[in-house]
Amino acid sequence: MGGHSPTQTVLALAGEVALLLWSVQLVTTGISNAFGSRLRSLLAAGLSNRWRAFAVGLAVTAGLQSSTATAMMIASFAEAGAIALAPALAMMLGANVGTTLIVQLVSFDTGSAVPILLLAGYLATRRGRTLTLRELGRAGFGLGLMLLSLRLLQTTMQPVEHSQVLRDILGALSNDPIVALLLAALLSWAAHSSVAAILVVMSLAGAGVVGGATMLAMVLGCNLGTSLNPLLQAWKGDAAARRVPVGNVLNRLVGCALGLVALPLLASGMAQLPLAPAQAAAGFHLAFNIAMALAFLVPLPAVARLLRWLLPDAAPGDDPARSRYLDQAALRTPTVALANATREVLRMADVAETMLRHSQAAFESDDAGKVAEVSQADDVLDSLYNQIQLYVGAIRHDELGEADERRLAGLLSLAINIEHVGDIIEKNLMQMAGKRIRDQRRLEPAALARIGAMHEKLLNHLRLAVTVFISQDEEIARRIVREKETFRELEREAIDRHLAEMRTGRAEAVITSALQLDITRDLKRIDAHLAATVHGLLEQRGELHGTRLMAAVG
Repeated sequence: MGGHSPTQTVLALAGEVALLLWSVQLVTTGISNAFGSRLRSLLAAGLSNRWRAFAVGLAVTAGLQSSTATAMMIASFAEAGAIALAPALAMMLGANVGTTLIVQLVSFDTGSAVPILLLAGYLATRRGRTLTLRELGRAGFGLGLMLLSLRLLQTTMQPVEHSQVLRDILGALSNDPIVALLLAALLSWAAHSSVAAILVVMSLAGAGVVGGATMLAMVLGCNLGTSLNPLLQAWKGDAAARRVPVGNVLNRLVGCALGLVALPLLASGMAQLPLAPAQAAAGFHLAFNIAMALAFLVPLPAVARLLRWLLPDAAPGDDPARSRYLDQAALRTPTVALANATREVLRMADVAETMLRHSQAAFESDDAGKVAEVSQADDVLDSLYNQIQLYVGAIRHDELGEADERRLAGLLSLAINIEHVGDIIEKNLMQMAGKRIRDQRRLEPAALARIGAMHEKLLNHLRLAVTVFISQDEEIARRIVREKETFRELEREAIDRHLAEMRTGRAEAVITSALQLDITRDLKRIDAHLAATVHGLLEQRGELHGTRLMAAVG
């Protein structure tokens, strides 16, 4: 390397950094494809409190080695209202610690592991009999490439250490730690990975190219830069989707500010430790994230209140029919694309909930505007559904594991049935409501109470269906199917009332009774579609026989 020209050296460094970035992507993709749905389910299990959420966020990201991927899953829960803000922020703190663990591994001399990982990874990828084994082979191969790229970087950097030009540049960085921090933040942001950026800093430190203080400032920058990616991805979403990444950026900014203030003391303390420079960088990376997690875990409820004040819930945008989360670039990573589609389907559920509320109001009042609003909302629902179909069709299904395939099927089932719910409300219920308003026909208070109660039950079932989709809760799924019988009973009662009115011979009473029966039947159809969204889960668990819930037998 010593005889290479500066151009050759720069090209070699660029190629080695590219290899490092690609290897990190291989590890993340392999683990995500092998365990994606199980990791998502683990996240869903950690929603109860911030301490458990921290542990779950750490565990999931330790597997994925991508805090960005974890952040997107957390954002989908927050968007759906399935997780409170404080536990969501705690998950991100855990994710920040979890993504540091692989850095600790590669900071030691692992040269002998490189050929073993490459060979084992290659054989598992080519010969593995299951998708999980092949994807784990991909992750192992990626880890081997990661270690190899680090050794190549260190070898390339050794002669560069003696370059006077480089010494002048890095001397300027040593005199201005803020510039070093910003350059590292830019690298981490561009790489979409704090792991890759930290490994580059470790290579620089291991080759003696940067001093202790500069190395510490660059580690701070790597932690700041990687927090920007989830923020930029969530910025198009609503306030609920932005709060978690904004809170994470605030955590990083506070940590960087404190780190810069204490930089001389930190550099002096690190110099006293019996650690190689690369190990010192890895150790400081871990210590920084643990310290920031400990500092923020206790006051998280107050931080959550601050974020809700800074980012209050806003009215929908000018074009609610336009998708917010179907990022075409994410199609390169199918599990991330699946998370994006999930967030968009949850928007469909929000629109359907609004339509049900307007439907109830359209029968209780003579406001024709409610009928028009439902028609507009159905156009939004149809538009979102069509965009989701096209996006899901573009996902590379061959890169999804069995669990993710099942999740994709559940996502489509939820979207299809919500779209049918919207059609029933707009084409059937609102047609009846509009005619009632035009004919100036009013329903009796008892009838309105029954219709209102059915709407409230449907709203509850819609929320439960979304909960089942997110958490795969079998007990809630059984409850939704069991309660279909309630609507069958309501239909039977409506038929009996209608027959009784027919015997009276009062024309107006018969017309009103027929209207109530038609409303009840359409609301029952809506409930059937909501129940259908959980059939897939119950069939997988052997809980359904035909269309009947086996648990209800006996």
